[in-house]
Amino acid sequence: MIVEALAPKALEDGAALPGPLLTELTALYASNEEFQQLSGDFPDPSDIRPEQVAAALADELAQPTAEVLLARSEGRLVAVAITLGRHPDPGETEPWLGLLMVHGDERRAGHGRRLAAHVEDRFRTAGRTGLRLAVLENNPEALAFWTSLGYQETDRRPDLAHGRACVVMRKALA
Repeated sequence: MIVEALAPKALEDGAALPGPLLTELTALYASNEEFQQLSGDFPDPSDIRPEQVAAALADELAQPTAEVLLARSEGRLVAVAITLGRHPDPGETEPWLGLLMVHGDERRAGHGRRLAAHVEDRFRTAGRTGLRLAVLENNPEALAFWTSLGYQETDRRPDLAHGRACVVMRKALA
């Protein structure tokens, strides 16, 4: 698996993502209809449009420490991760993993675990001692996944963007 960062300037000043990449990202988001139904991030989870994905990524990248990581296997986009070097809440000092999504056709192939390990290694190398994430309370599959990777529940609270009930989890990176 090869992981590359989406250039931070890719969506600045109204710039459009390259068409083929936006098509791949839209297919990845659309392949996770069940998650999209749980999250409510898109008005119609069965009809996710490229312009909606581009807008969602632009919103994520509006955070100064945000990064979008694209994971490819055999040339195909198999997963995406969105990280924050610092959470928007000033009281949070550790980095956050805002999203990790594997293409629906590629689930259970280890891509999610490898991408999560890649994110952890990046922050560990940067001297960070922990990584946090929030999982929707209504997503037991995701809770089981993150728990299997060593993340532990630290809090329960609504997310900042939509007020959805979340389980906050943390993993030490020492």
